[in-house]
Amino acid sequence: MTLDKLINYLKLDKQEFIFQFNSHPNYPSALAFSDTLNFLGVKNDAYELDKEYWDELPEEFIAIVDNSFSLVKKTGTQYSVYSDKSKTLNKDELHKNATNFVLLFEKTENAEQKISNYRPFIYAILAVILLYSILNFSWFEILFNFLSLVGVYISLEIFNQKFGNTSAVIGSICGDTSANQIKNSCNKIINEDKTSILGLKFSDFSLIYFVGITVLGLFLPATSYVIKGFTIVSLIAIGYSLYVQAFVEKTFCRVCLLIISVLVAQLILTLFFFENSYFNANIAILSILLWGITFFAVSYFNTLLTDKESLQKSNAKNLRFKRNYDLFKRELLDKEKITFSDNETFSLGNKDAKIHISVVSNPYCGFCKGAHEILESLLKKYPNEISAQIRFNYFAEKSNEKATGLLSDFMSIYKNKHESEFLKIVETWFENKDEKQIRDLAGTNGQLEDLNSLNEMSKENLNAGLSFTPILIINGFQFPDKYDREDIHYFIDELIEDDEI
Repeated sequence: MTLDKLINYLKLDKQEFIFQFNSHPNYPSALAFSDTLNFLGVKNDAYELDKEYWDELPEEFIAIVDNSFSLVKKTGTQYSVYSDKSKTLNKDELHKNATNFVLLFEKTENAEQKISNYRPFIYAILAVILLYSILNFSWFEILFNFLSLVGVYISLEIFNQKFGNTSAVIGSICGDTSANQIKNSCNKIINEDKTSILGLKFSDFSLIYFVGITVLGLFLPATSYVIKGFTIVSLIAIGYSLYVQAFVEKTFCRVCLLIISVLVAQLILTLFFFENSYFNANIAILSILLWGITFFAVSYFNTLLTDKESLQKSNAKNLRFKRNYDLFKRELLDKEKITFSDNETFSLGNKDAKIHISVVSNPYCGFCKGAHEILESLLKKYPNEISAQIRFNYFAEKSNEKATGLLSDFMSIYKNKHESEFLKIVETWFENKDEKQIRDLAGTNGQLEDLNSLNEMSKENLNAGLSFTPILIINGFQFPDKYDREDIHYFIDELIEDDEI
């Protein structure tokens, strides 16, 4: 399932969503879908709700319609359903085609991700080429270059679609091209193309051709002889494409016919309007060089993206195993439980929460910044579900004046300001490592706090063998070495719900 409409509506990064969803140990279950949305910042709650109660649902919710997770928007008596494509159903049709699964969601700021997109850059280049043509060429040369740009754009969309990025343009021409739909003519021709030259398909050569012809078009009329030759040679490609569609696949691809129309139109322009010019060996050699460079560039990116896609699929399968909660829990509980007598110093969050996370850290440890960022993000996302403690390693007899002053300032801020401000100042410290800035924020003017509790807490850390920092401890169990600290985000929901932990 591609879920394009749903992903676009929630403004999620499609590549990230698919990767996280596919790598979930319970993929493709409703739990995996819900967890993926939570991880990407879309808070949600899932229910099994009988249809008789659906009238009480909000105007927007997620349901499983026609075996696909879908966004459902209620408008009067009609329901707009968005998944791989859009459709409108009445109440009876929706109830008939949907399961009882309902997911209520709330978009947060984290979900408003910036989706990296090459299209504005491509549009800018195409616009500059078209403007240059308008200012410098005659009408038929402008038309020729415009058709080349159309060919480049369509070929790029086809190239992009090979790697899972559904194209709205191709979709509007061919209809729904999503992988889980009945294969239409475009899918059959483009995706099942058996042509392979250095790993490139027939559609890839369309991109190479139009890029080359676009560059040559900028040097008209000097390149008209070469351009005319290539447009005549394109008859071979036109004939091959029509043969495959008519006699091999026995179906016609609309986007292929559009490209053929562009090629035919360019051929007519060159035959009837381009002036006859003499063969120029230098231009011919440069043209061959240009197409050679374009060929290897497209081949390089095709190999690069193919390898990337293969690695992502392999990594997703491996992560399903790694992110299995039962395996994580077994590793977590495998070590001896650590008990601290001091759980109050630098204590944060809901003190009555079932999950308590301790971070053993050192303010002068370069690697500790990431651990504190993890703790801060968890406290922000689960303010009522977890408690936390920052356990700085500090020994008065071994610490210099700067370290003592810094931890004294931390203690003053912790005692006199809200915990969110304390966390922000700790973040500021790890960002800048400026003792004077922290002293100014604390407003202590060099006055030292009583650090006996911190000193005793550090001794507890040492006695428990927690001298290397940073270390995460969950309810007394040290975070497993086999996992990255960031992996806690994948397990935190199940940890909260696990009464045994």
